[in-house]
Amino acid sequence: MRTPKGFMFDLDGTLILSNRALGSYDAIPGAAEALHRLNALGVPWIALTNGSAYAARKQAPRLRAVGLPVPDERLFTPNSVAARVIADAGHQNVLVLGTPGVAEALEELGVSCCLPDDERARSADAVYVAWHPDCVMPHIHLACERVLDGAALLSASDVPFFATKEGRSFGYSCAINGAIARVTGIEPQPTGKPSAHSMAFIAAQLGVAAEDVGVVGDDAVAEMQMARAGGATGIAVTSGATDAAQWAAQPPERAPHVVIHNIGELVERLGLG
Repeated sequence: MRTPKGFMFDLDGTLILSNRALGSYDAIPGAAEALHRLNALGVPWIALTNGSAYAARKQAPRLRAVGLPVPDERLFTPNSVAARVIADAGHQNVLVLGTPGVAEALEELGVSCCLPDDERARSADAVYVAWHPDCVMPHIHLACERVLDGAALLSASDVPFFATKEGRSFGYSCAINGAIARVTGIEPQPTGKPSAHSMAFIAAQLGVAAEDVGVVGDDAVAEMQMARAGGATGIAVTSGATDAAQWAAQPPERAPHVVIHNIGELVERLGLG
């Protein structure tokens, strides 16, 4: 196995467990230790969550409050990746199916956004589906109309579940994606993990080649599938959505290169220290 030169950490189930409403966080034992050890060794790392509800500048202080040494500039979300995808595609007016916080995060990254109640929504040239617990049928109807009219369909995440303190919780964006895709016949283009967009973004942020990235996470699709497809090293933890037996049963395209039971053992297990 290739020794990574930089690391990407998932949040939910890897560094933290939140409640289902995302209102409170608990750091996973060993998480702070792993980050401190990498800092001491001068090994670059970032955190990339598939959660899109908050801008990094709002979420990072909450991580630090539970003892995780995560600076604002090392935390990224699917919105971070989406902003680049949207800019590269030249979209000028993006309908956001998400909370106002999602739209705010995108606006801060230079994306011109509108929410479903905005008059501009009826001329949107792209639809971005994200964390939207208050989604109602008129929102889905509007999104379908725009997609059928030729608007691009993007999504923060198409992964169905994430780990919380209360157990497995489903992702709103995945459910909304399914409704829009069933009506329009158009599948969303994910910007979060396991997309190739995310893998390229991670490598660029770390300043290393994709094959030198260690992808640390608890989800076989979001993290391990991305690592395998991108030529990176998949490092699985058992603190979240997937236990040791489930990791052992994964098909080759989703199998981790290594499984660690306590993330605090990361440096030793990879021979970095």
